[in-house]
Amino acid sequence: MPPDETQVADEIRPRAVAARLLPLAKLPIFMDLAGRRVLVAGGGPPVVWKAELLAAAGARLAILAEAPDPDLVALAQARPDAIALARRAWTPADLAGAALAVADLDDLEEAARFAAAARAAGVPVNVVDKPAFCEFQFGTVGNRSPVVVGIMTDGAAPILGQAIRRRIEAILPATLAASVAAAKGFRDRLKARLPGRADRRSFWEGFVDAALGGGAAAQDAASLDRLAGRVAAGIGRTGGMGEVAIVGAGPGDPELLTLRAMRELQAADVIVHDRLVTPAVLELGRREARRIHVGKEGHGASCRQEDISALLVDLAMGGERVVRLKGGDPAIFGRTGEEVAACRAAGVPVRIVPGVTTASAAAANLGFSLTHRDRASRVQFVTGHDRHGRLPADLDIAALADPRATLIVYMGRRTAPALARALVAAGRDPATPVLAVADVARPSQRDVRLDLGRLAAAGVPLPEGVPVLVLIGDAVRDAAPAAGAADIALAPA
Repeated sequence: MPPDETQVADEIRPRAVAARLLPLAKLPIFMDLAGRRVLVAGGGPPVVWKAELLAAAGARLAILAEAPDPDLVALAQARPDAIALARRAWTPADLAGAALAVADLDDLEEAARFAAAARAAGVPVNVVDKPAFCEFQFGTVGNRSPVVVGIMTDGAAPILGQAIRRRIEAILPATLAASVAAAKGFRDRLKARLPGRADRRSFWEGFVDAALGGGAAAQDAASLDRLAGRVAAGIGRTGGMGEVAIVGAGPGDPELLTLRAMRELQAADVIVHDRLVTPAVLELGRREARRIHVGKEGHGASCRQEDISALLVDLAMGGERVVRLKGGDPAIFGRTGEEVAACRAAGVPVRIVPGVTTASAAAANLGFSLTHRDRASRVQFVTGHDRHGRLPADLDIAALADPRATLIVYMGRRTAPALARALVAAGRDPATPVLAVADVARPSQRDVRLDLGRLAAAGVPLPEGVPVLVLIGDAVRDAAPAAGAADIALAPA
């Protein structure tokens, strides 16, 4: 006779739970304190933040302190609706009716009496900096309420908890609170609009993408109603027409991504990227997102720009949220204008998220400024080649030869000697420092230092890499030595 389902479930449950859940130092619990009384004994600086946190959670604080910290007095004056401050010592009777008890008491015996009195009254207790007397702990809080993230290190490393909180908050848009509040009020209405469980799941997937994307597509009931209508009409997860975000990936180091770029990557359905985007940056994209490589390979075979633009439009027209991920800053020699024009012509929503351009990253990594009060009053960005791979014929050489400017040459490794000869012929000093940097902001970054005269003579091979940047100007003299640098004496050829 086969065992009944209850018996089978009871037999497998302990093994399943043991496999899923490792031991917890403390159980994370979110407590509703709205309108409830919390007793705080003592008034030192540690109480100030805890009082502010408890008041933000809706508690009514009774703070008893014979010599309260001035900041605590100011907080009580600012929040008379939530905080009542009395300048006296605590008594066991004060614990009656309290939901929580918190104490900042230096005397160990008094702290022990407070903890014992709280336990006797059935009130959970926390004594600041005395874990032996604590029944609960305050963690580090990430606040996008009603989304609240609690982080605890069990007292081992509070600074680590704060660092984790900063990283979490960095990827949560400030608009998330409005989106979640709107969703909370929309739940009952959603059941009427989408009675099917699969449709509601599709709605919530679309909502998550919109909320984490930080846009306005999920911040009020009207926008959620539109999303529900599109799901009811059988339109895909993103709700019909997709969108394109052209995102700057920076020069390669994922630490240089902007917070907005991170959010776009986390919300993408498809990531269309070029060869300058490093695997470490791609790894930050949403796991489920498709990756499509459309990198141009210098002067060799490559994807045509018109094909890339058409791909972005086709993907968005199919309802996809597309991130067009470009190395550096998409506004600097990224052909972004053509992709924006294609999207606008097709009626596809498109936006640009700037990135750290390679020139700024190179200067930062080598410890100097592209401008200098005494040496360089402006910066000039130029491309080193035209569509045929030659030095562009329309460069204003006279302007580029200005000794008061720092000249940044993108994609100019092959044509740099020809440009240097033109600059010297236009009057720029052959002793002008030159810095050629390859693989900017990557572990393999390396540079070659020379001067304009040596560059013009093409006597020094420039480094190979992706990308290679050539910086010319007196400001370059301040570049700090770098590991792997080939430092050549700055003297006229």
